[in-house]
Amino acid sequence: MAETKYIFVTGGVSSSLGKGIIAASLAKLLQARGYKVTIQKLDPYINVDPGTLNPYEHGECYVTEDGAETDLDLGHYERFLNVNTSQANNVTTGRIYQSVIEKERRGEFLGKTVQVVPHITNEIKERIQLLGKNHEYDIVITEIGGTVGDIESLPYIEAVRQLKWELGDDNALVIHLTLVPYLSAAGELKTKPTQHSVKTLMESGIRADILVCRTEHELSDDIRRKLALFCNVKQEAVIQSIDASTIYDVPNMMLEEGLDTVTLQKLKLSQETPPNLDQWNQFLKRHKNPTCEVSIGLIGKYVELQDSYKSILESFIHAGAANEVKVNIESIHSEFINDSTIKNKISHLDGILVAPGFGERGIEGKVDAVRYAREHNVPFLGICLGMQMAVIEFARNVLHLKDANSTEMDPKTPHPVIDLMEEQKEITHLGGTMRLGSWECKIKEGSIAHQVYGTTKISERHRHRYEYNNKYAAQLDSNGMKSTGTNPKTNLVEIIEIPDHPWFVGVQYHPEYKSTVASPHQLFVAFVKATKKYSQEKKGAILAQ
Repeated sequence: MAETKYIFVTGGVSSSLGKGIIAASLAKLLQARGYKVTIQKLDPYINVDPGTLNPYEHGECYVTEDGAETDLDLGHYERFLNVNTSQANNVTTGRIYQSVIEKERRGEFLGKTVQVVPHITNEIKERIQLLGKNHEYDIVITEIGGTVGDIESLPYIEAVRQLKWELGDDNALVIHLTLVPYLSAAGELKTKPTQHSVKTLMESGIRADILVCRTEHELSDDIRRKLALFCNVKQEAVIQSIDASTIYDVPNMMLEEGLDTVTLQKLKLSQETPPNLDQWNQFLKRHKNPTCEVSIGLIGKYVELQDSYKSILESFIHAGAANEVKVNIESIHSEFINDSTIKNKISHLDGILVAPGFGERGIEGKVDAVRYAREHNVPFLGICLGMQMAVIEFARNVLHLKDANSTEMDPKTPHPVIDLMEEQKEITHLGGTMRLGSWECKIKEGSIAHQVYGTTKISERHRHRYEYNNKYAAQLDSNGMKSTGTNPKTNLVEIIEIPDHPWFVGVQYHPEYKSTVASPHQLFVAFVKATKKYSQEKKGAILAQ
């Protein structure tokens, strides 16, 4: 293919309309036609990355193979496409300005006055085209964060305007996602907000090529004609995006609307190969037709915002479909778990997952939840901090090491079963002590993890600062908590298990980052399978009484 084509996805009227899902769905359809596609996200906030953002502020921080802390939309991109993203797939205003200022300090601008145009916009254009430079991809889709008209988004919109002019209409197009609200008092859909949004975009020098309209009700032909006329697009380029029962329905809905067809027409690309969504639709069929249900408790401290644990929730959808099980997730705030509430909150569950996190708040509730799972033989999965809580709980209640803790929570604990490595202790930069990205792990043969993965060598993504303290390994091991996965270079413990328990696994890494529709993560699949067995045995015991 001679040139990489570029698609820009902008949003109008309101935030949270689902630009990421539309971008991922279009990418899935183009990929299903045989095109090599990637997606990137341009975020208008000034943070260099989401790594230091509170999950309540921005949802989960998604980590790529190369250790980039990125926007959660990159998780959608990977889950839909089954293709890894990287540092280049997420760009923030903070990173743009940081790069330009560093260039200015090095004298690269030869004493010129550094301005938004051309210096910031040139940097943005360079980042947009980075993924297309080596012709590794046929199509690069770029999602512009925020809403058209936001002051923060203006440099990005201007960069898109310039790039679209430079590349030409056959090599670049703009998809504008907007809202067509339904006014119940009037009993009709209103197009005026979309008209104003498109007008704002045009004031910035950009004409939308395709309109994707989020709506709760079907768009009539009259409304489509009206939108086409007033927004300066062809009627077939007015695409309806109606509310769906699951985000995984959206690619099929966009296929029905012809989003991929009109996109390929405008980019002068071949439509000869019809999209092959067989594997995708098999997953959807299993997801929508479960044979049974299980209830799993997600014990965390950011449960009020579902996006805080987005990848975990999606991993359960993938694993549930693989097991033909409907996984009902009960989000339980660890701050509200104590001796008097735990039975009421947890006893009915078929599985317990203690979620990742940072900081002291809600820790004791997580420890109590681990203890309940261990003592009552409830299937348990601990991820990152969840694994560390399992080690602390075991040290306190089985080894009887009173006040065992992590030095993150209690720097003066007499038994630091979780601690910083020596070489990390002198580093003061928050990001400097983090273990990020893909790290290898060697698994012991015969362990649960070995059965789950079917191999002794794996690679998983990390995002954490504190580690299992190997000084306590012998004690923990001899009393029943086995270290079954370690990093071959550093000997840091990655996986712990309790073999005498029906299914009890803790992992220092984040398996949820690698689960996709095409490849559900093995750990989640095995965990859901264990909860299914536990549920059936529990029901069998009740019937036998």
